[in-house]
Amino acid sequence: MATEGFEAVFLQTHNWGKTAKFFQALGFELEISNGEGSGVFRNGEGPYLVVVEVPEDREPGLQVALKVADADRFRPDPVVEVVTPFEDTHYGTREMTVRDPDGRLWSLQAPTKS
Repeated sequence: MATEGFEAVFLQTHNWGKTAKFFQALGFELEISNGEGSGVFRNGEGPYLVVVEVPEDREPGLQVALKVADADRFRPDPVVEVVTPFEDTHYGTREMTVRDPDGRLWSLQAPTKS
């Protein structure tokens, strides 16, 4: 079983308001916001975008998540270095972390078990 393309982009920012306006100006719609400096945006049927504000003393990061249909059936090829196996997240998915040949970390996301 392989991944099914891109699932999401996780973006950290120092200024939630400016970043939200930036993506809205590019056609993204705010789908969910907790009013505390984070939210989920969508633009069409593609991957969703999660934006989270982080403190000024923290370097803002970016992470891309790949979609996996079934975490229990997913078996990565031995060439893929698994950093952490699938674990349940607080936001309702299961997530695995892998490392590419250049050392970048990638998130693989699957639905939680029913």
